[in-house]
Amino acid sequence: MAEKKTTKKSGGKLKFAAALVGIAATGHYLYGKHGKENREKIKAWTVKAKGDVLEQFEKRKEITEEQYKAIIDKTTAKYAKLKTVSAAEVKKLNKELKSHWKEIQASAECDAKKKK
Repeated sequence: MAEKKTTKKSGGKLKFAAALVGIAATGHYLYGKHGKENREKIKAWTVKAKGDVLEQFEKRKEITEEQYKAIIDKTTAKYAKLKTVSAAEVKKLNKELKSHWKEIQASAECDAKKKK
């Protein structure tokens, strides 16, 4: 599959879309069907890790899927070193964050088309 790059115009939209997707996913996780149970399970480190990922987005004007995945891998690897975090938890967060790429990309492309 060919690598898709964002345009400079959609770079800011991509950051915004990433933040929205993260917020929406978190909201669903915390307040969805099993929200009460999930709120009890959530760990502070996952919120911090997601914030770290968003900070990395803010530093970039453009981002590719490979860069997106590399940011997530680097961030989750940092948290894997903590004694209070299990490898399974890190793997789950890594997979969850990576699964949002298509939504982020679609949102950025939609915003770029609206702007034209």
